[in-house]
Amino acid sequence: MKVHVNASCIGCGLCASTCPNVFLITDGGTAGVYSQEVPPELEDQVQAAADACPVSAIEVG
Repeated sequence: MKVHVNASCIGCGLCASTCPNVFLITDGGTAGVYSQEVPPELEDQVQAAADACPVSAIEVG
């Protein structure tokens, strides 16, 4: 699984609190990812963060 945060991000921090091993809040105040490649053991957490994102800024594939 790969993950990306698009430009719709509003920096609410929900993803970083849901899955802090994948998501972070950048100095610019929006979310980012440590690595686009998601380890298999974190895929469920990443999908939960994507499903909960209020602006659908998390793209998984």
